[in-house]
Amino acid sequence: MSPLFENEATRQASLLIIDDEPIAIKNLSHLLTKAGYQVTTRSTGSGGFKALEEQAFDVVITDLKMDKVDGMGILKQAQTIDPDLPVILLTGHGSYESVVQAMKKGAYHYLTKPYQLDDVREIVKNALELVTLKRENKKLKSQLIEDNIGSQIITQDPVTLRLLETMKQIAPSDCSVIITGESGTGKELAARFIHANSHRNSQPFVAINCGALQEELLANELFGHEKGAFTGANSSHKGLIESADGGTLFLDEIAEMSLNMQVKLLRVLQENEVQRLGGTKTYAMNVRFLAATNRDLELELAEGRFRQDLFYRLNVIQIHLPPLSERKNDVPILAYHFLKKHTQDLNKNVEDFAPEVLDILIQYGFPGNIRELENLIERAIVLSTENKITLAQLPNSLTENSVSVMRFNKNKLPTLDEQAIKYVKWVLDKCGGNRTKAAEILGIDRVSLWRKIKKYELN
Repeated sequence: MSPLFENEATRQASLLIIDDEPIAIKNLSHLLTKAGYQVTTRSTGSGGFKALEEQAFDVVITDLKMDKVDGMGILKQAQTIDPDLPVILLTGHGSYESVVQAMKKGAYHYLTKPYQLDDVREIVKNALELVTLKRENKKLKSQLIEDNIGSQIITQDPVTLRLLETMKQIAPSDCSVIITGESGTGKELAARFIHANSHRNSQPFVAINCGALQEELLANELFGHEKGAFTGANSSHKGLIESADGGTLFLDEIAEMSLNMQVKLLRVLQENEVQRLGGTKTYAMNVRFLAATNRDLELELAEGRFRQDLFYRLNVIQIHLPPLSERKNDVPILAYHFLKKHTQDLNKNVEDFAPEVLDILIQYGFPGNIRELENLIERAIVLSTENKITLAQLPNSLTENSVSVMRFNKNKLPTLDEQAIKYVKWVLDKCGGNRTKAAEILGIDRVSLWRKIKKYELN
């Protein structure tokens, strides 16, 4: 990318002037240097070619008629290097047909000798504004593509693939969605995926963790405030709901929100308008709401910790993300994805995993899910001294013990039978269905295990 975007506040725009008339170069160089531009000059077309290859410019000014390499050749070369680079042609009288041809081929503008100084300044200024706009648009488009790529969910798990199809189906609508799942399963990534596949994808995606702030701070962040609303409110402040206008607001850990805050949020959802703290004016808004929680919202409703009316407003569609322990076939592809990502970020030459490393990762229960896997891979890359991750880079807890995790609903204590069913199923699964081995681990004989399988209908 042109240096025009490296640091706009501290650098000058860079211009290249090519002309085989020394007096023309001198006059233009003086004029444009005085105007605040960084000017490079060349007295031949071949010299201009070389300059274009060696340095990035923001505008090229070239004479049309030159020996060997003329202005048309410079135009072609400039477009090859940077299609957005504006080329201004300097022409004498009687070159009308050549100018028309050059404009058809993409020249930005032309100046007829002798030219007016004000015309030069104006055309160069306009050319710079145009190239700035084009490059900023490309940068934004590139960022959008990167955002969309970053919103892709990497999986080969059949259940998760079906979830992706569901999310693609619901993305074009404006319905509210609640995304559930354990911590680290990628709930925000799922929200970004929905946003990226919606008609709102060119508008803001705004996220906030409702459990990270006290009620007063959360209210200020969401709703904003008017000047004088509280001590220190020296100016009006737009909240995140207003900032997300036209786009998507993602409310992470929605179940952590107090009942009082839930009432205020419900009003926004019902009225499609927001009122800043300390104000009476309401602001219309057009926002899609996505929410996420790792809690059991049905239990939260039953216990009175979550409002039923807000639940039904948000829970038009519910998406549940499975834990990584139920997506074992995704562990290798996710591991390689994070390997590529963090080797680039950390500038390390690590290309692969030792086979035993992948075996351990596949067997591990990952209570922290995908986030924990990513952290493990990043840690291993940092510690690696070879081009391959080995057991030496894994935590001792993984290499010394085969750690497995049996999950229970943390919001509800299981009954003895429920716990027994889950535990027997879990042990059978870990033993690959081998009843003799499972009975040995459970500390019972095969007949007792058979009775439990029959009682709990585990066949």
